[in-house]
Amino acid sequence: MKLIRFGEIGKEKPGVQLENGTRLDVSAFGRDYNEDFFGTDGLEQLKKWLAGNESSCPKVNDSVRLGAPLVRPSKIVCVGLNYAKHAAESGMAVPKEPVLFFKATSAIVGPNDDVVIPKGSKKTDWEVELAVVIGKKASYVSEENALDHVAGYVLHNDYSERAFQIEREGQWVKGKSCDTFAPVGPFIATKDEIKDPNNLNLWLKLNGEKVQDSSTSDFIFNIQEVVSYISQFMSLLPGDIISTGTPFGVGLGFNPPKYLKAGDVVELGIEGLGSSKQTAKAYSGK
Repeated sequence: MKLIRFGEIGKEKPGVQLENGTRLDVSAFGRDYNEDFFGTDGLEQLKKWLAGNESSCPKVNDSVRLGAPLVRPSKIVCVGLNYAKHAAESGMAVPKEPVLFFKATSAIVGPNDDVVIPKGSKKTDWEVELAVVIGKKASYVSEENALDHVAGYVLHNDYSERAFQIEREGQWVKGKSCDTFAPVGPFIATKDEIKDPNNLNLWLKLNGEKVQDSSTSDFIFNIQEVVSYISQFMSLLPGDIISTGTPFGVGLGFNPPKYLKAGDVVELGIEGLGSSKQTAKAYSGK
C-alpha cells in the first residue's frame, strides 16, 4: 500500500495511491497517518476498509498538491556518514558505529514544495536519503527483530546548510533543521512493497544534471543495524522517521564546492518510492 496526504498546507487529508497511479481520498476511513494510526494496527485496518470501500472513495486529481505522507512525528533521527564514498568526499573517517543527529520536525514539507534558502545561508546543500517510518514502538530491539518495527519507507531530501552544520561549533542540528529542509514523499510505501531496502537505487539531479547516483547496498550500517542501534539509546515511536544517510555527490564534495542558489531545481528519487522535485527560493522574511 502507498500512503499519501494531499491538499493545502495545514489542511492535508489522508489518501492512498493505487498500483496504476490513481490517487484516492480515504478521509471517510476516519483516521490520519499519525502516531496512533501506525501504533494501533492502522495499516491493516485501512487495508480491510479499502477492500469494501475503494469504489466509493473520491479520486484525487494529479494537480492537487501532495503534502508529507504522514502527520508530523515525534522525531526525525538521522544517520550521518552512512555511505563509505560520502564519508570520503566529506574528508571524514568511516565511522565505527552509526553517527546520530536530530532534524527538527518543523522542517517537514511536501515532496514538491519549495526549499527556502535560509537567512544568511551561503552553503545550502542537497542529500537524497532513504527514510524509514517506524510502525511499532522500538526499545532495545535486536537486529533480527528490527524490521518487525518498520511500517514502511519514504523518500527524503535531507537539506543541509554546511556553514551552520560544520563551521559553527559542529552542531549538526543547526544546519539540518531550517524550515523546508525535510521534504518527504511523495508516498510511504509499506514494508511489503519494498523487497530489500538495503539494495535500492537512489539518485538526485541538480538543474537536470545527475549528481548523486548510488545504491543503498553501499550502506555502512544497514536498515536492521540502524533501527536496532538507535533503539538502544531512545524509544522509537510509531510514525517516527529514521533518515539513513546520503551517498556521494553532495555539493560539499565538489571541487570547488557547489551550493544551491535561488532558481535551482532539485529532483530526486529512490527505486520503488517515487520521485520529488523542489525549487530553491531565497528567504524573503515571510
